[in-house]
Amino acid sequence: METASRVEAVTKGGSPVVPSQYIQPPDARPNLHHAEDTAPIPTIDLSRSDSATTESIGEACRNWGAFHVVNHGVPIHLLDRMKALGLSFFQDCPIEEKLQYACDSTSAASEGYGSRMLLGAEGDVVLDWRDYFDHHTFPLSRRNPSRWPLHPPDYRQVVEEYGNELKKLAQKLLGIISESLSLPCSSIEEAVGEIYQNITMSYYPPCPQPELTLGLQSHSDMGAITLLIQDDVGGLQLYKDDHWLTVPPISHAILVLIADQTEIITNGIYKSAQHRAVTNANRARLSVATFHDPSKTAKIAPASHLIGQHTKPAYKEVVYGQYVSSWYSKGPEGKRNLDDLLC
Repeated sequence: METASRVEAVTKGGSPVVPSQYIQPPDARPNLHHAEDTAPIPTIDLSRSDSATTESIGEACRNWGAFHVVNHGVPIHLLDRMKALGLSFFQDCPIEEKLQYACDSTSAASEGYGSRMLLGAEGDVVLDWRDYFDHHTFPLSRRNPSRWPLHPPDYRQVVEEYGNELKKLAQKLLGIISESLSLPCSSIEEAVGEIYQNITMSYYPPCPQPELTLGLQSHSDMGAITLLIQDDVGGLQLYKDDHWLTVPPISHAILVLIADQTEIITNGIYKSAQHRAVTNANRARLSVATFHDPSKTAKIAPASHLIGQHTKPAYKEVVYGQYVSSWYSKGPEGKRNLDDLLC
């Protein structure tokens, strides 16, 4: 069971000073004076299933590695209920009860309630100003709702339903992304193999010194595709052309983030989105990220259709489980684990 302190416990002390283990090195600290610089990522209407939509998604993947989708087919009441459940757990549940669901801090991406993302000895890594709850939802053999909170009474049912809906959306998007490269619709999903889905609720309490901390350090997601919803507080930033740009929340839209394995499969034509979360002093923030990843034994390489006489592989083949181990043990530091695979 995880015994490390949670950010919630730190904030309850009321100290105006951030503990040293949360202070980022100077070159990683956010410049909050530029927090109003926004990322004009596209918003794409999925109710239109035509070539223009496919082209728009391809352009967004090429230029941003990210885009919002609306009219995505996921019931709006389900989006609202997921965020409400997250807030209820983090804000209303006593910490003693939350700790009954504590994750294993010695295991990467362990299911349950935690605060520390990276592996390693205490003091070796700077901690994020974030608490989280990670749910394993696909394949169904990994899904065990008894490991999730009992309260509110519909918590487990809603998480299961949400996972089902988000998996369908992820598969649809992977198909469109494949077609945008003139690949068969099933190409990327077949390269990924059986989808492993995790749903992570992240809670960022108000921080007394937001200029020194990060809610989530700079990284790109390691899997295939991530679907994220957030509340109206804001704090997510994308790295583009050597600048950090804030992604304004859009009510009931879902943010799509291309992840590292899709960059490899598309031979670098489409880029995974480097992003981070900043904190603020006044309002707590909640987001829900749903990750869709390959199995640990999957071998990921550039799609053969994209390799030819004049186009060489940009990335070496990698076993996904080895990639995950490297990510959690060395740390992401932006996209360095992906860069290590460049040919």
